[in-house]
Amino acid sequence: MANAAPLSSDRTAMRVTISDMADALGVTKSTANTQLRVKRMAEQLNYQPLSHAQAIKTGRVRSLGLVLQLSDHDAQRPFLAEFLAGVSAGASLEGYTLTVASADNDTHLKETFRNLLRDGKADGFILPRALVKDWRVDLLRKADVPFVLYGRQDDPTGCAWFDVRGEDAMHDAVLHLAGLGHRRIGFINGGLIYNYAGLRKQGFLAGMQSAGLTHDPALMVEDAVTMEEGEAAADLLLDHAQPPTAIVCAVDRAALGVYQAAAKRGLRIGSDLSVIAYDGIQEGAHVRPPLTTYAVDNRNAGTQLALHLIRRIGGAAPETLRHTIAARFVRRRSTGPAPN
Repeated sequence: MANAAPLSSDRTAMRVTISDMADALGVTKSTANTQLRVKRMAEQLNYQPLSHAQAIKTGRVRSLGLVLQLSDHDAQRPFLAEFLAGVSAGASLEGYTLTVASADNDTHLKETFRNLLRDGKADGFILPRALVKDWRVDLLRKADVPFVLYGRQDDPTGCAWFDVRGEDAMHDAVLHLAGLGHRRIGFINGGLIYNYAGLRKQGFLAGMQSAGLTHDPALMVEDAVTMEEGEAAADLLLDHAQPPTAIVCAVDRAALGVYQAAAKRGLRIGSDLSVIAYDGIQEGAHVRPPLTTYAVDNRNAGTQLALHLIRRIGGAAPETLRHTIAARFVRRRSTGPAPN
């Protein structure tokens, strides 16, 4: 092929012809003319290349993978619909589709991942709920398949992520309660298998230190992600010889369990006992009194994760794709001044 000739930059002095294009591209005039006609006809017919043909040419199927574990404690919650809508919207923005699979347990989950990798059904994967020891990360690292986490990892090697800073929310929750005069503040943490639990515990302890308060280990309970577990955790705290006047919960559903534990003891939420949590689930707005919380926009998170993964698939370094944002404080009536 001949060396391409430069096109004139003086567009007002001369009109670019098909011959100029052919010379610039290093092809014959007839070839350039044919390519131009094909391009114009494709635009008129709204032609799109077949996905499997593009996959053969590029090695990509232009699909993002997402595997959901239906045995998760809140797998059917409304936030999942918002999250999936966000992921789908982000994928569509860049002309990608979404391949969603589900599994009933850990064994089935691993089989599903391996099958998707073997069959090349996705160019990369979104991993919701980062685990402390995340085998999905290990699997995809070894397979050299792009992925992005909804959450973070202590070992960031090869990891891209988008996350909401739950640790900052826990820190600020303590300061909010301390500002209302509370000195004995309890903490109910979420599931210890998830990476977020360690971060939120650190945030709570940092908040206690910032407020000049000493935390009591007896007023800290871990591993509560359901209403039932939240109620059991609150029972332990409220039966203490010196119970807390306020409780910070790492997840909203555990906080709803605190409401039940308080009701059994005739305690009024917001006056006898203040409660603040994290997630922003719909139920929190409808309990009485409504739950003060730090809300997460799961639709936006889904969109951002999809866009991060597409950039990762396109070759962006994982170190450039690590972003966190703050949760939104929603003050309601479950927090009030410390009782005298």
